[in-house]
Amino acid sequence: MFIYNVTVNIEDSVKTEWIEWMRAKHIPDVIATGCFLSHRICKLLAVEDQGATYCIQYFFNTMEDLNRYQEQHAPRLQKDHMEKYGSKAVAFRTLMEVVE
Repeated sequence: MFIYNVTVNIEDSVKTEWIEWMRAKHIPDVIATGCFLSHRICKLLAVEDQGATYCIQYFFNTMEDLNRYQEQHAPRLQKDHMEKYGSKAVAFRTLMEVVE
């Protein structure tokens, strides 16, 4: 199993709205692509940056699932996020393999 991890630092001024939008709109749209099995939202603790930092973890079985997501869905969904929050939400993505 693999994890597609999206880490987002979000400004305090939009933090509450952002987390509600993620739960109600963005994450359901990502899951609806059929590329991921489930997700988890984590909040980083003791971060020295301004704002809050969250990790959204999407679980998937095969690299083909991730490739399909990145080719067919990610550009549109990432554009939606960027248009809504711009520089108030800075994201980076990492890929992990579950070992145990």
